[in-house]
Amino acid sequence: MFLKECIYYARVSSREQKEGYSIDSQIRLLQEYAAKHSLKIVRQFIDIESAATPGRKNFAEMVKFFKKNRSCRILLVEKTDRLYRNNRDPITIEDLDIEVHFVKENEIVSKDSRSGVKFIHDIRIAMARNYSANLREEVIKGMLEKCRQGIYPAKPPFGYMVDRATRQVVIHPEKAKVVRIAFELYATGNYSIASLKKELKVKANVSLGKNVIEHILKNRFYIGTFEWREETFQGKHPLFIEADLFAKVQSVLTGYSKPRGRNQEIAFRGICRCQYCGCMITGERKKDRYVYYRCTYGRGTCGLPRFREQEISERLQTVMERIRLPESVAQMIETTLQAEQDQTHKRIDTERAKLNDELNTLQSQRNAAYTDKFKGEISADFWRALEVQWANEDLVKKAQLSSLEDVKTTQRLQNLRFTLELAQTAHSKFLAGNFFERADLTKKVLSNCSIDAVTLYPSYRKPFDLIARRAKNEEWSGREDLNLRPPGPEPGALPG
Repeated sequence: MFLKECIYYARVSSREQKEGYSIDSQIRLLQEYAAKHSLKIVRQFIDIESAATPGRKNFAEMVKFFKKNRSCRILLVEKTDRLYRNNRDPITIEDLDIEVHFVKENEIVSKDSRSGVKFIHDIRIAMARNYSANLREEVIKGMLEKCRQGIYPAKPPFGYMVDRATRQVVIHPEKAKVVRIAFELYATGNYSIASLKKELKVKANVSLGKNVIEHILKNRFYIGTFEWREETFQGKHPLFIEADLFAKVQSVLTGYSKPRGRNQEIAFRGICRCQYCGCMITGERKKDRYVYYRCTYGRGTCGLPRFREQEISERLQTVMERIRLPESVAQMIETTLQAEQDQTHKRIDTERAKLNDELNTLQSQRNAAYTDKFKGEISADFWRALEVQWANEDLVKKAQLSSLEDVKTTQRLQNLRFTLELAQTAHSKFLAGNFFERADLTKKVLSNCSIDAVTLYPSYRKPFDLIARRAKNEEWSGREDLNLRPPGPEPGALPG
């Protein structure tokens, strides 16, 4: 019987390996799939990424292989996020004109796949590309939690250092003296930044740039607070500059002693940029009642007019309308997701039963060998060697059993369901919420947006960008082939 040629690609990060997601489990799954579907594996490509070497050398080699070997047109891969990691990867794979089997997701994708299959695949690609962004968001969350605890999450300013033993911010014995001298001299009002720079060279024997000195003199870190991502936090670090000395310096810097106003709570501040100059849009509260938004004029004055809060909200409302999914499309996707989840549970149950049978067989072998030892039919040394071997096998199989639950697959399905629900309800939730709730909802849907005198230009987060694009072109309107059937032998579904 003629066997179709195929290759497989597997990828895992060093971090994932430590968490129990081994490359061996991927390889075993792909090899079993190839055997079951009469496919001949002619090459394998494996990437193990680490923080030190984040590139994918073997992915590039796989692409070269497909370009040179026209007889092999089938690629096996565990699931979407094992194959794609950036915006370019899906295009690279599509240009190869090959048939990609996503084994765990029970899906085959090629140029001949139905548009409904391609749409589901596009969403999975968007979720895979969003993985790295999610990691970044988790890091930011961790940093914000540090800030709330009073711990500065980055390198501390000049005059401080991080104690390597305790990982706490402490006063630098030499640099703190320089900062102290700078504050005391500038507070007299007898120095400009330029003349202070020269005086520090003479009195403290240090050469600091004018921008560095100005930043030091304005930095509220020295009196116990710090800013992180436009929020102000109370720090727990030790202080060596008094509040009244800091206030005197600010008076000299500004030329008057009027205290600077603190940030007010403004709902849509930080969400939009000016379309004309690229600066952020900020908000101001007038008469403690009315909020107006304007450009921060970071690059000089520009032609953007001021907006009332209601105007910004109305423009964002239009943005929310653009991501509403038709009920039929949402139901189609939900059906596909449920089928995928059912298949995942079925695969896990099958593998769990297989491992339990192997554990029972292993225990029976141990019992029989122990009986032979008791009867004197095998030596004690041979028994001990067998016991070590079986103990290792037992540990391996129990580890495989405990890691069977594919938490990542379950989490991806939950995230996708949340996205679909949000796409269906975003507009109604937006209308029902106050300005602050509308701003929170906007941040979940948009990664950025800009505004000019007439229009708001949104940049949707993934996969809302895909949904908005499909909705705009009405690609699912009246399309019979978007009504996905259960997986079967037709193109776009794995063989049974």
